[in-house]
Amino acid sequence: METSGLNFFTLIWLVFIFVAFIPMFKQQQLQGQRYRALRSLERKRGSRVIALIHRQEMISLFGIPLTRFINIEDSEQILRAIRLTPPDMPIDLILHTPGGLVLASDQIAHAIRKHPAKVTVFVPHYAMSGGTMIALAADEIFMDPNAVLGPVDPQIGKYPAASLIKVVRDKDINEIDDETLIMADVAQKAMNQVKEKMLILLMGRMEKEKAREITNQITEGRWTHDYPIGCEELRHMGVHACGELPREIYEVMDFFPQPLRRQPSVTYIPLPYEREKKEP
Repeated sequence: METSGLNFFTLIWLVFIFVAFIPMFKQQQLQGQRYRALRSLERKRGSRVIALIHRQEMISLFGIPLTRFINIEDSEQILRAIRLTPPDMPIDLILHTPGGLVLASDQIAHAIRKHPAKVTVFVPHYAMSGGTMIALAADEIFMDPNAVLGPVDPQIGKYPAASLIKVVRDKDINEIDDETLIMADVAQKAMNQVKEKMLILLMGRMEKEKAREITNQITEGRWTHDYPIGCEELRHMGVHACGELPREIYEVMDFFPQPLRRQPSVTYIPLPYEREKKEP
């Protein structure tokens, strides 16, 4: 009886260990598929392909999703990838991000700007905030017709910098508490810094006056921070970005799936269709 009991609990532990390692095996398999897709695109375009894609991924034992943003680790990895790229080799950056740290975004943007060969940014869905800063630093941007960029106005804590500055400008200073005044001072410095950074990035790609106009539009707080700047507005601003993306870009995105924790709300047959010709 003791032997059978031991065997039963041993079996339970083996099953538990097997189930625990399944996510790790799946993650390794997915990573291999990503590398193969990137390498295939590199061979086709003769470039170094870098993917900065932020999605929630189930990577822990209990399947807890982790939300991703542009951080220092991202900037370190991208700067290293650029250093490993020959000066005469083009770089293609696939960008899909809600934004993140200004410091990290600025480092990536300036590294892209300084690369001697052509740098192309592909935006299949969206590149907001710091992602927009990175995209505008490239020599060329290709966006899906439905993709969007976003404002680069700085945020101070949970408040937009532009709103804090407006409070101090519109309200009697004697009616404003010290903390708000301090935050407004930081907000003004942040606004000036971001404007200066964006102006430097854009001046290398266009005339100074045009660069200043675009900088003011996307940094002054004209829109909410999550406002989507689509193709028509970008074209009106003088940024030519939208067009047809290579099919391989979407294939790479397929290997960065959003994890499902419930029944999906969108269902369709994932095949390209052609309209059938009717008999005369």
